[in-house]
This record gives sequence, C-alpha cells and structure tokens, in this order.
Amino acid sequence: MKLISKLSPSMMCADIGKIAETVRLFEEEGIEYLHIDVMDGVFVPNYTLGTDFCRRLRRMSSVPLDIHLMITEPEKKIGWFDIRPGEYVSVHAEATAHLSRALREIRAAGGRPMAALNPATPLSALDYVLDEIDAVLIMTVNPGFAGQKLIPSTLGKIADCRRFLDERGRGDIEIEADGNVSFENARLMREAGANLFVAGSSSVFAPGDLRENIRKTRSGI
Repeated sequence: MKLISKLSPSMMCADIGKIAETVRLFEEEGIEYLHIDVMDGVFVPNYTLGTDFCRRLRRMSSVPLDIHLMITEPEKKIGWFDIRPGEYVSVHAEATAHLSRALREIRAAGGRPMAALNPATPLSALDYVLDEIDAVLIMTVNPGFAGQKLIPSTLGKIADCRRFLDERGRGDIEIEADGNVSFENARLMREAGANLFVAGSSSVFAPGDLRENIRKTRSGI
C-alpha cells in the first residue's frame, strides 16, 4: 500500500513572533499537520511547548495538530491536551510501563494514537500494540533538541519498520520520520517507507523563503 506523503512542520522551530502569519501560510500551502513537541525536562532534557500553545493554535487554524508527547507517564496526562478528532498524538514506548493504556486513552479522547520509538529502541516494542495504533513515529535523532544530525542507521530502521508492518498485514499504519528531515534526508526517508515528515530547521524552517522551502520539501517526498 502506497501511503500519501504529508508534512507536519515542527512548530518549535517557528518564529514565535510570526506564528499567526506562519499558520496562515501553512493553510494556503495545504500543510496537513502542525507538529507540537511537548517536553517535560524528565524524559528528555528540555522544556518546550505545552497545553496552552495547543489551545492557541487551534483558535488560529483548522489544521489538525500532531502532538508529540516526550513526557513521562503520558497515560496520566492525555486529558490535559483537549485532543480533537483527527489529531495525531504520539507517546514514547520508553516513557511508560503502560503503553497500551496510553494509546487507548488517546483513542478514547478522539485522537489518532501513534507509538514513538527512540533510535535504539527495537521494533519489537510494537509487537502487542499494533491494534492500538494508527502510526509509528521513528526518531531519527535522539529526542530533545532541534538541529541535530541524522543517525544514519535510522534510515534502515524506517525500512525495517515498513516491512515489519506490511508482513503483519498492517500496510495501513503510517510511519512518521522525526529528526533532521532535511531536503535530501526527506527523500531518503520517503524511499525507506516513511510518509509523514516532521519538517524543521533543516527544511521548512531553513533560511530562505518559507513558501519555497515547503515546496522544495514536498518535491523530495
């Protein structure tokens, strides 16, 4: 099954003083999702966007959110985010002893559950949650900070994940790539089997014209 390529710009890379203008441009360019990195300073050594930022974005735009929870015990905090129908919400397999519960909480709230895996986390973490997820997020850098270099082995992991899903009859499950999704890396990630792309400082938000960067990223995927 050939899944449609979609862009999910990382809003932690956006100019905070031009958020409304940026979101309007994203709507004009048909951007599919707005990626929201939520970090708690525990699971990863950083703090970023939170619940109020999600609420403000929803008031600005109808583009669905793609909420990436890099937080400990996410199953206890799903209700904080007022999840809307059609929004993706990803939780890390490494961040909870109750991955299935967290994914079910997302589904019950109306969201689309996504399991996130750090670069060194094996695909076997997905073995018993395939019926609970709509997508897998493959981290291609270690989570926590923008601007990192791609971990080369993660391209093979994307390809392995696509085979893993297809062999289990789950060709419908999408794969999101997150980390140094540059113009060139986006093409390689697409060839490996990803179809959702978290585009940040090395592509959509790279120096230059934002609209042109979006179109250049799309041409690679």
